[in-house]
Amino acid sequence: MTSTTTPAAGRERARRFEDPKVALAIVVTTLLWASAFVAIRTARTHFAPADLALGRLLVGAVALSAMMRCGRVAPPPRRELPAIIVCGVLWFGVYNVALNAGERLVDAGTAAMLVNVAPIMIAVLATWVLRERLSPWLLGGLAVAFAGAAVIAVSSAHHHGGLRGVLLCVLAAVVYTVAVVIEKPLLARVSPIALTWAACVAGAVACLPFLPGLLSDLSAAPASSTLLVVYLGVGPTAVAFTTWAYALSRSTMARQGATTYLVPPLVIALSWLTLGEVPGVAAMGGGALCLAGVALTRRRSARRAGRGAAD
Repeated sequence: MTSTTTPAAGRERARRFEDPKVALAIVVTTLLWASAFVAIRTARTHFAPADLALGRLLVGAVALSAMMRCGRVAPPPRRELPAIIVCGVLWFGVYNVALNAGERLVDAGTAAMLVNVAPIMIAVLATWVLRERLSPWLLGGLAVAFAGAAVIAVSSAHHHGGLRGVLLCVLAAVVYTVAVVIEKPLLARVSPIALTWAACVAGAVACLPFLPGLLSDLSAAPASSTLLVVYLGVGPTAVAFTTWAYALSRSTMARQGATTYLVPPLVIALSWLTLGEVPGVAAMGGGALCLAGVALTRRRSARRAGRGAAD
């Protein structure tokens, strides 16, 4: 028997997701995060992975501070800071360093396909945290997606450092997953911009030991590469993480995770146009398997949502 509150709750979630502001936030997030993979791949020739992460986060922290001041947004309550710091160190610190290092070894499109296995990991972790039963669709999708990741790993291993690059991108996906699960409940008590600002500052502080390397890189890098660092800090960090948090605060983790499914094809198109890079046929096939696995979990969610609306 379905609870009498289920249809109302389902309609409310649908209205939130169909809100034009939420839709715009999702579009902005997707486009900026897709461009980040290409920018990181380009900047790798002049910035070490940890140095690039620190530079991006310092610029992002400044931009977010300006946004906080202009919007007169209050900082997060002190009681929320421990969880925000953990989220920031993982997602802004560890994630960026791992992704930057991974993209030195694999192309941008392959990195994007690997990182975007995270939505399935998010569904699994959320299920475990919430004590929900793993459905056949979720288990099947998980198996298919990780089969795709295995295909990418095997095909990339033929290139120098390819397997290590795959593992670094998978690490980025894991910390991304944990960070989102931490972030979601915080958004019920902290504004998206305040949470993003505090998390970015936490990530920047964690990366401060790499400041000497960043200064050395900046002194040798051309202006074009330095501008990429600034772009990464303002666009994919300050703006995109804020729009992501805004949309996540008005959606579920599973539904929000689905919004990143277009990032890999966008990255492949951008990297082909700007860098002349296209993943190999085997890697593309593995990426298709990853996305198919994610689609299986979404099919399950869509059917369940449809039943709830009909009850």
